[in-house]
Amino acid sequence: MKTLPLSLQQHLDSGTTTLCHCWRLTRQDGLVLGFTDHDGALTFDSVTYEAASGFSATAIETGLGLSVANIDVLGALSSSSLNEAQLAAGLFDNADIEIWRVNWADVSQRVILRKGNLGEVSRGKSAFSAEVRGLAHKLNQPTGRLYQLTCDVDLGAPKCGIDLSLSIYKGSGTVSAVTDNRSFTVTGLGAFVTRWFSRGKLSWTGGANAGRAREVKAHGVSAGVVSIVLWQAMSETVALNDAFDITAGCDKTFETCKTKFSNAVNFRGFPHMPGNDFVVSYPNRGDQNDGGSLSGN
Repeated sequence: MKTLPLSLQQHLDSGTTTLCHCWRLTRQDGLVLGFTDHDGALTFDSVTYEAASGFSATAIETGLGLSVANIDVLGALSSSSLNEAQLAAGLFDNADIEIWRVNWADVSQRVILRKGNLGEVSRGKSAFSAEVRGLAHKLNQPTGRLYQLTCDVDLGAPKCGIDLSLSIYKGSGTVSAVTDNRSFTVTGLGAFVTRWFSRGKLSWTGGANAGRAREVKAHGVSAGVVSIVLWQAMSETVALNDAFDITAGCDKTFETCKTKFSNAVNFRGFPHMPGNDFVVSYPNRGDQNDGGSLSGN
C-alpha cells in the first residue's frame, strides 16, 4: 500500500484534480529522458518531461507476493529522442523506467507508481509497444551455473579464454552487393572457411549503421562469393561499400569448442550428461546362454 504525500492526498480529496502521468527512462549508456501525457512540458528532479510524446500505459495492477507484475507502455514515435531507429539499435534495451502520477499544476505533489525495466519491444515506423517489467522479474533470472550440454559463457568472455582480437578470429570487409538489410555479399573475408562467422558478431564501422552491431545467422562461401545473413535486419539501409568488423561465432557445443577453437579445457558445459535414451532405458533380462541360468516354473 502506498502512502501519498499529504499535499497530494489533499489535492485528491478536493474532488477536482489536475493529474497526469510522467515517464522517466534511463538508458544503459546513462542518458535520462522524460515524457508526459500532459499537453505541456513539466520539470522536476532536474529532468524535463516532454509533452505530447504519445506515451500511454495499460492499467497498473499490484498484487501480493513475489509474482512479476508487468504492464505495457504504448507510444507514437513522435519524439526526436525516441524513434524507430534508436529502438532498433537497442539503445533502450533494459532501460530503467519510473512511472509517476503528478499534479501538473504543482509538480511537488507527485507519487511514483512503478519502477522497473523495459522488456520486449515491438516497433514500427510510427509507433511502438514496450513491456515494463517489475523489479521482481529479476528473481526469475538464473544465477550460477546450469547443468546443460552446451557452454554457459559467451565466446571471448574471460572464462572462455579465447582472444577475439587475434586475426584468426576476426575479419574486416565491405559490402559488395545487397539483397536487403539483413542479407548481403561482402569482400575481405576470402581467407575464412564457410560458417566460420556464423553466430558471430558483425559491427558496422561505416555507412548509415556505423556504431551498431548484429549477430550473424549465417556465413557462407560459394564459388568465391562470401555471403552474410544477420539474425535481425538493420534499422538503417545497408549500402554498397559499407565497412564492418566481424568476429568468429560459436554454437557452444563441446565438439565446436574442441575442433574449431582447440579450447576443450575451458568448456563450461557438461557434454557427458545422460540423454533421453538413458532416462527411458530399463534393465534387460540376462541371456540364458551367457554362463547363467534363469529358473522358473
